[in-house]
Amino acid sequence: MGEEVHLGLPGPWAEDYREKADHYTTKIGGVPDWPTEDMGIKPHLLQCSLCGTKLCLVAQVHAPVAKFNIENRTIYVLVCPKPKCGTNPQSWKVLRVQKCHTSAQTDGKVDETDQINGNVCSSEPSSSSLLNKSHEVSDDDFDLDALANALEEAATLASNSKKQNKPKRSNAPIKCPVGKQKVDDPSLPVLPCFYIYYGKEQFRDKGSVGSNSSKSVLAKEIADVANDEEEKWEGENYEYDRAIGADRTFLKFKKRLDAYPQQCFRYSYGGKPLLAATNLQDSGTCQLCGSPRQYELQLMSPLSYFLHEAGDGSSDYAPDGWTWLTLIIYTCSKSCCPSSCVGKPGSCCWGVAEEEIMIQED
Repeated sequence: MGEEVHLGLPGPWAEDYREKADHYTTKIGGVPDWPTEDMGIKPHLLQCSLCGTKLCLVAQVHAPVAKFNIENRTIYVLVCPKPKCGTNPQSWKVLRVQKCHTSAQTDGKVDETDQINGNVCSSEPSSSSLLNKSHEVSDDDFDLDALANALEEAATLASNSKKQNKPKRSNAPIKCPVGKQKVDDPSLPVLPCFYIYYGKEQFRDKGSVGSNSSKSVLAKEIADVANDEEEKWEGENYEYDRAIGADRTFLKFKKRLDAYPQQCFRYSYGGKPLLAATNLQDSGTCQLCGSPRQYELQLMSPLSYFLHEAGDGSSDYAPDGWTWLTLIIYTCSKSCCPSSCVGKPGSCCWGVAEEEIMIQED
């Protein structure tokens, strides 16, 4: 039985790319919506490791985890706005921000005192009532259905209602006014901003995705590759097998991408990434607790296409030169909190952890 994958699909464009939302909002571009005004994030985490320039937001994904009773948890993906840096992996950073219940997160449980104190010291945003109802603790590791429904509604609330008129571009987010408050820091670089809604990836049969027509196209592609290789390398079966094996990973990637050509990211907490190439390095261990990292989500190339399409001059930066096929993100398997949040009984704080991102190029 295949793992459950949720797809981040383009919703409405923000009327102003610098408009504020909240940390429950899932979006592409714009400005980061931190849970509190003073997060105490170390400056180097928001600066390019290569040139020191302020990083801009690429994606903000609200990602609660029922397994650890963590509802207030958001993943921020950032990049250097300078074209010369944006293609280098060192210019990308991923931050995991979550509310930490400080007594302990032992065996995936938080005691009742922590839950009460957590409620006292937390401030609920305007759109959180939907999410509080949808993300109750369950026996499942991750309530993806509830997340999909709640985030779709939260994104709708964040951007008001969509316009009913036809969008100016086909297969692109819809522009709509929202009347949000703007971030007042003009030095903060921004990408074009649009909101995200979720759709579940559907498998029509075992090991396949998409329509019959896409299956036939893929079969033809594989047959053409095989025929070409047989003509060029007749009798050299070893080299032929290696070539077909190398192509198969990319063909699978292309097949899943073509089935949902608008997907901006894929989310499957603890699942497996969709690889565009076989050469993927080890994800390593968490810098805070030493636990192994696990796959959580990956950004997909249509995201870059939509940002290019929005190049109307109202953004400080367009992703020129991006050639990546996918950006794969790994996070701590225990979703741990920084040591600064430990040892403060009866209180809670916001923890920030840097996670791992891997780039697979075109």
